Amino acid sequence: MWKIPGLFAKVRTLQTLFQGDGSFRLFTGSQESELVKMDPIGDALIRIKNGYRVGKESVALKYSKLILHLVKLLQKEGYLSDVKVKDREIVVSLSYQDRKPVLTDIKRVSKPSLRVYKGAKQLPKVLNGLGIAVVSTPKGLLTDKEARKMNVGGEVLALIW
Repeated sequence: MWKIPGLFAKVRTLQTLFQGDGSFRLFTGSQESELVKMDPIGDALIRIKNGYRVGKESVALKYSKLILHLVKLLQKEGYLSDVKVKDREIVVSLSYQDRKPVLTDIKRVSKPSLRVYKGAKQLPKVLNGLGIAVVSTPKGLLTDKEARKMNVGGEVLALIW
């Protein structure tokens, strides 16, 4: 390998330091950028969506009670085949039908920057009932159909079809 004098002196190092609360700080040289928070629900949903897109059999997600209840709800609705918890990690097995993904798309509705709350009568119908809307209610995570049936509203987390 050829050595070019002064080449590596011009390259600045970029270190990423992960913290336990899901956030991370970027350090460039001696300057520190502002704290960046991640959206754990959005991250889990996008990991599942990307796993389906590339044809994976299973996907690993970060553990939290909310994400565990979310993937259990998706399993109950038939979008996932199996859910296992291993060492503070949730491993979900993706479901395919005739080599085609069961899940077509996921859209995150309520985000940390903009929360979306709906009453029981204003809950969205996804593709005229072919998909589901995941709603966080006082009675737990429910689909839009279950929430309408129980007459409760809440935060619309995602639309799944």
